[in-house]
Amino acid sequence: MAFKGWPVEAVEFYEGLAADNTKTYWQEHKTVYEQFVKEPMEELLVELADDFGPGRVFRPYRDIRFSKDKTPYKLNCAAHLPGGYISFSADELMVGSGLYMPEPSQLQRFRAAVDSGKSGSELQSIVATLRKDRYDVGAHEVLKTAPKGYAMDHPRIDLLKHKGLVMSKSWPVGAWLGTKKAKDRVVAGFQAARPLNVWLERYVG
Repeated sequence: MAFKGWPVEAVEFYEGLAADNTKTYWQEHKTVYEQFVKEPMEELLVELADDFGPGRVFRPYRDIRFSKDKTPYKLNCAAHLPGGYISFSADELMVGSGLYMPEPSQLQRFRAAVDSGKSGSELQSIVATLRKDRYDVGAHEVLKTAPKGYAMDHPRIDLLKHKGLVMSKSWPVGAWLGTKKAKDRVVAGFQAARPLNVWLERYVG
């Protein structure tokens, strides 16, 4: 089946789940989730695989072991592939890509590459282009001061404070979501992320 976007039933499913995040609601609407939420995401991943690598849909269940919030189900359908991350919810479609929550050794290599004149300038240019094209660029955590071993007056101190680097863009839900325009926006996001991912592969691994 060709990807045709997410229909209004998918949006309504998550609106209902937000109001009643229970096993009873889930069981009563599971076929809606399978047909109108998960199946379109799987169709999209198949169509993206040749250009951005094979993907997988994340499980819909929340990990509540260490959370005060014990609601059992996620309020979005998310998928990951080598080219990036996709998330669909009742509010938005979001795409993202980059280095998220890196291991200590990766973070060390990232900072060394930012510190270096050539590779650091390359990254500055990539980030500037992404922001010019209205992509958000940030990290899950940004230090308030310089990381150990780096000066606050470093020319790329803003990037050095980032613990990783991710680009993303989201679009509010609208009629377009039920069309192939949804795929067009995902593809555009992943293509925009390529220079960043090439840089990360080269210098961070």
